[in-house]
Amino acid sequence: MIEKVVKNLYRIKIPLPRNPLKYVNSYLIKDKTRSLIVDTGFNMDECYMEMIDALRVLHVKPDKTDFFITHLHADHFGLIDRIASQSNVLVSSVEAPIAVEAIENPDYWIEIANFLEMNGFPSEELTNILKYHPGIRYNSTRTELQPVSDGEMLEYGDFSLSVILTPGHSPGHVCLYEPEKKLFFSGDHILFDITPNITWWPSLDNSLEEYLKSLEKVYELDVVATLPGHRNIYRNHRMRIKEIKEHHNQRLSEALNALRKGAKTAWEVAPHISWDIKFKEWDELPITQKWFAVGETIAHLIYLEKKRIVAREERDGSFLFFPV
Repeated sequence: MIEKVVKNLYRIKIPLPRNPLKYVNSYLIKDKTRSLIVDTGFNMDECYMEMIDALRVLHVKPDKTDFFITHLHADHFGLIDRIASQSNVLVSSVEAPIAVEAIENPDYWIEIANFLEMNGFPSEELTNILKYHPGIRYNSTRTELQPVSDGEMLEYGDFSLSVILTPGHSPGHVCLYEPEKKLFFSGDHILFDITPNITWWPSLDNSLEEYLKSLEKVYELDVVATLPGHRNIYRNHRMRIKEIKEHHNQRLSEALNALRKGAKTAWEVAPHISWDIKFKEWDELPITQKWFAVGETIAHLIYLEKKRIVAREERDGSFLFFPV
């Protein structure tokens, strides 16, 4: 599906089959000399066909287009392999080496799984998830990336785009801001119909703290339209920032309350969190959703630990959290 946002700017809805996110918003800045696409979709046939069909309709050639990736998640980065063979792929200078490591290091995902196991995630379920995780199965294998830095300006047609580093959802997530047109490409930093997953990352000491700081960083931007990575386009990003901060305060309270009756692993805390998904019981969640939920629970528990509200200790190979 193609939607014109403003002159020379289009939203292309790229389907995400069998995924609760439904689709990713890919944004095209069209120019006669060189166009720019922001985010792409999974490395899947369905995503590829939708993208190619949209570019054909809009008379845009992939080899005369650059690609800007807001972050390394497969639903934004994965399709690069198929459509960007002769194009520049712009990625955060923080995120580019992480993307390369995830591709070249065969133990990258195993090390993350091992950390989740230390937080209570059952090992047999982790073995299965490493086979079926969409972030692993449908991601890019491209290592030739062009790093971009915080504050850098990108010029495409009559769009002057400022790169804004916003870590939290991922270690080097980046947004784009067009000050004259007052357009804010928020990636997965700010979503409106759903909340971004803020999970544990090995390269972030406190991902939730980084995320909250990044929300403050973009709060004062003068914006007439926020263009998110998923779901609908909205105007009022400041109101949404307030809502997201309150959302995380609630989850922090739920995590702390779960520890009142005794020390627990993140896996044991996770069922006490109010997750925004259509399942009544924790056991009903698909295993990939448990991966995201436990990762987010760890991020919230570490935030509380850094604030000295809870403490953590290792017992028999597992991390247990408890109130101070």
